Amino acid sequence: MNRINLLSQRLANQIAAGEVVERPASVVKELLENSLDSEATRLDIDIEQGGVKLIRIRDNGAGILKEDLPLALSRHATSKIRELTDLETIASLGFRGEALASISSVSRLTLQSRSQLAEDALAWQVQAEGQEMLAEVTPVSHPQGTTAEVRDLFFNTPARRKFLRTEKTEFARIEEIVKRLALSRFDVQFTINHNQRTVHHLQAVRSEFEKQRRVSMVCGPAFVEKSALVDVERAGLRLWGWVSLPTFSRSQADLQYFYVNGRIIRDKLVAHAIRQAYRDVLFHGRHPAYVLYLELAPSAVDVNVHPTKHEVRFRDSRSVHDFLFIALHKTLAEVRPGDQIPKGIDPVNESVPGGRGIHPEAMVQMQSQDELSLGGPGTSNKYSYQQFRDNGQQPLQYAAGFAHKNALTVLYQTDAEIPPLGYALAQLHGIYILAQNKDGLIVVDMHAAHERITYERMKIAASAEQLKMQTLLVPVSLAVSQAEADCAEEQQQILLSLGIELERVAAESIVVRQVPALLKDSNVEQLVRDVLSDVMEFGNSERIQAHHDDLLSTMACHGSVRANRQLTIPEMNALLRDMEATERSGQCNHGRPTWVYQSLDALDKLFMRGQ
Repeated sequence: MNRINLLSQRLANQIAAGEVVERPASVVKELLENSLDSEATRLDIDIEQGGVKLIRIRDNGAGILKEDLPLALSRHATSKIRELTDLETIASLGFRGEALASISSVSRLTLQSRSQLAEDALAWQVQAEGQEMLAEVTPVSHPQGTTAEVRDLFFNTPARRKFLRTEKTEFARIEEIVKRLALSRFDVQFTINHNQRTVHHLQAVRSEFEKQRRVSMVCGPAFVEKSALVDVERAGLRLWGWVSLPTFSRSQADLQYFYVNGRIIRDKLVAHAIRQAYRDVLFHGRHPAYVLYLELAPSAVDVNVHPTKHEVRFRDSRSVHDFLFIALHKTLAEVRPGDQIPKGIDPVNESVPGGRGIHPEAMVQMQSQDELSLGGPGTSNKYSYQQFRDNGQQPLQYAAGFAHKNALTVLYQTDAEIPPLGYALAQLHGIYILAQNKDGLIVVDMHAAHERITYERMKIAASAEQLKMQTLLVPVSLAVSQAEADCAEEQQQILLSLGIELERVAAESIVVRQVPALLKDSNVEQLVRDVLSDVMEFGNSERIQAHHDDLLSTMACHGSVRANRQLTIPEMNALLRDMEATERSGQCNHGRPTWVYQSLDALDKLFMRGQ
């Protein structure tokens, strides 16, 4: 074997650069984070050839003093921490002091800065190349702030350069980094240019409307239109932001931004909590979209667990997991049809070439055509669809001609209050309900809608009876690892609250004595192993509730109205009113949508009215 040698400073920096500088986007991330830590409010980013030829970032932050410029290029030189205790309350994005040293070891770096603390109001420049780390300070003309210019990335490490993708791909990665930071700092202006062409110019924003506008520019207007606002605070934790409605799901997890104290992260615990919150409403294989911000005390989270700081470790991971799950689960449950239908223009007062406005004489003519039976608003609110089914009634007496007139009159009155899902008009092929509200057409899948209503009622009834446990006639003995056995022994109360009674009988053996009554016929061994795995990783498990809900979902599916069942107009209206009052009524138990909306504007475009 070779003798042990001390690595040169240059080689050590190049090895360290492998952790920090993976591609041009990594350089942009580190430099932007430094600028944001300097309290900059304006960031100008210039990129050439996907960042391989040039990366230039200029800010108007606090700047760097002349004496500190050479130190800025040294490893482990930072202004953000001084002693070990500072690591417990990190409030800055960067803190290790490795970024500039690593970048300069694999590129030609020029740093220009003018500090706001400088007495002579002069700006200074320092340059460094990968071959030699000696930095020379020279005067330069520069406004207050700092400009970092990185040229010829990986010029001295050609093996690393071979792994870079095309110019378009590398710039797309840079663009994604800028988007992430733009969503974390609404008070900062971002301008990004690629090959002397402006790609994005995001102005600093203050108001809530302007924040939504920036989110719309970064994530697309469809995300903002199809999302719900979250703002929940409890026990020193605050979660706010936007979560997509289940109908706006993605085929991949590409529109998910989660920030902890302003730092974007990807964490298994966070992802698990969000996935559990969407469990009941998201179609299989689909992913939610969200822009969420978690705020907590810096001492409650450790950000120094990953070289690129993409992962964090929470001091009390169980409480964070439960807080995220409960906040998002409640937000999604509170979404009603009225929150999802955009407010349209009053069809009575609108005048469109081609004629959408309704003349009073036409109203009279429509009211006189009382051959169809429409349930009016006075009757539909008195009865629920479940009552009609349970009593076996066909209340045709409530669908008299005056009710039809009354419904039409209410629909076309300017000051009338119309339910979000409107009033039923007809049934299509025994599957869909056609309804009209004030702004357009509603199409409802009656089986899917009634399935969700039945399911939610069964969940409420089951929770009111509390969790019933079933003692196993023959206890199930399981051979487990020592870590699993320790967890089963330490977390007995948590497992008991889930309906599972375990007893440790040996160092690597446990016995299952009781399970939830509804799950007594399931695979007890696999269920217990999965629950133990969850409790060890996340501090809790939703598997019992998931299995419980799956059984209720199957029962609700079989107990719901089937296709080709002919419904009366009052029954249809009663089903619509139940949907408006039921949690998560926008999706069936399997995540499929229960209703769709088509505005009059969209219908006009289909028939080219007014063109």
